[in-house]
Amino acid sequence: MVKITECPRDAMQGIKDFIPTDIKATYINLLLRVGFSRIDFGSFVSHKAMPQMSDTADLVGKLDLSNTNSSLLAIIANLRGAKDAVDFDEISVLGFPFSVSETFQLKNTNSTITESLLRVEEISELCHQKSKIPLVYLSMGFGNPYGDEWDVEVILNYTNQLVSLGIKEFVLADTVGIASVEKINDLYPHLKTEFPQCNWGIHLHSTPDTAYEKAKAAIAVGCDQIDSALRGFGGCPMASDDLTGNLATETLLTALEATKTSHDVIDMNAWKEALNYSNKVFAN
Repeated sequence: MVKITECPRDAMQGIKDFIPTDIKATYINLLLRVGFSRIDFGSFVSHKAMPQMSDTADLVGKLDLSNTNSSLLAIIANLRGAKDAVDFDEISVLGFPFSVSETFQLKNTNSTITESLLRVEEISELCHQKSKIPLVYLSMGFGNPYGDEWDVEVILNYTNQLVSLGIKEFVLADTVGIASVEKINDLYPHLKTEFPQCNWGIHLHSTPDTAYEKAKAAIAVGCDQIDSALRGFGGCPMASDDLTGNLATETLLTALEATKTSHDVIDMNAWKEALNYSNKVFAN
């Protein structure tokens, strides 16, 4: 059973022109009706670093959770952001981007890996106190363009440290689109064997021509949760100027159907409404 995390936050965050909060809310409310397991809807991070997400606190109050099975996931980068996020009953999951590349961790969260481990420890403790789920993205999980050390042992080492801090939800993130079918096939069996108590997801940034095969590989190795974004919008604005997009949700659904893999039940009428409305959200 593959659960899907739809990622409007990741799709919107790099857009320079501010998307009005009411438009964001309408779009996310449509996505909440589709049937995704989770909606990665916003982030509590520096407004200067990510101005598009500066209205996340206001956005929460405009979301209708009365008729959805989807849970809300918010991104945080430090304890301050986590404290802001846990005050909202509507938010179930807090996601922290932990890079296995020192260079990118400094670029993305202005902290070293050692400092980030301390942040994760604090955030994990807070989440458990407030009955939230702490999730860690292993950013640059398939390698990095900076020459920082990367291999299976690096991933296993940091995962072991994070598990000791109370983390059981992980998403291996292909931040700059350099994952391959071979890397997916190599990494996940190690992770699922070494840490069977954990939930293992994947967040792929990809060009359209390679996305389908990568999605099929993620399904084949038994990813528990797969992130995607409608039409493949978005990417990571902190990584590069010439980004590939997110794995398109429609590509993921095609791969799930082709492999006869059970997944979240999708309301196709709600899906079409969200698809049509996305033209207004991403008009720029």
